[in-house]
Amino acid sequence: MTPFRDLWEMARARKGGHAAVETELPHPAPIEALHKISDSQWLSDIGKQVFSAGFNWKVVEDKWPAFEAAFDGFDPWKIRMLSDDALDDLAANRDLIRNRMRMEAIRENAAFLCALSEERRKPAGHVFVDWPKTDYVGLLELLKTRGARLGGLTGMYLLRWRGVDGFVLSPDVTAALQREGVIDGPATSKKAMRAIQTAFDIWHAESGRPMMQISKVLALTVGPTAEA
Repeated sequence: MTPFRDLWEMARARKGGHAAVETELPHPAPIEALHKISDSQWLSDIGKQVFSAGFNWKVVEDKWPAFEAAFDGFDPWKIRMLSDDALDDLAANRDLIRNRMRMEAIRENAAFLCALSEERRKPAGHVFVDWPKTDYVGLLELLKTRGARLGGLTGMYLLRWRGVDGFVLSPDVTAALQREGVIDGPATSKKAMRAIQTAFDIWHAESGRPMMQISKVLALTVGPTAEA
């Protein structure tokens, strides 16, 4: 693998200077601020990401206040108890995006948050925030296997949206990881994800930078859009 300092130089050369690279780097939210996010807010964020996947995000953003009202603030302990008839009514609401399967995913994810909170004896959001960074792929696996429609980029964007440190395997980042020999194809297997975790751990040890910044630097070495 290319050392991080050389990846940085590649990004600097493409962007036109160190300052230009620095201005593009995201920053993790403070742990104290992340701990203040309620599980209701997490469920709202989850719902928004689920509805945004493969859909026009601007439409979702514009309609989300109506979702907040229709789902009564997204209290997961209430939402997990919604009946099928109640979901049918929500799916027929013209103020919302009428997708019954994604409505059901919100109920399933409410049950997931409640179960996680009960198991760990703390808010589910704290579980996400406190998860060891050296096992970020384990957190992504948790979202994928126990959440509804939270695999792949959806789970990654959910965590990035809230400022939880981690990488996003955008096309640019994936291409950079393939170039570096970390993976030799799509990042779909557990073996590939563990190899990616190891690579990020090494680059973090070299640079001291959070994973989200390493992810962005990788993207800046590849594509004109630099998605990360």
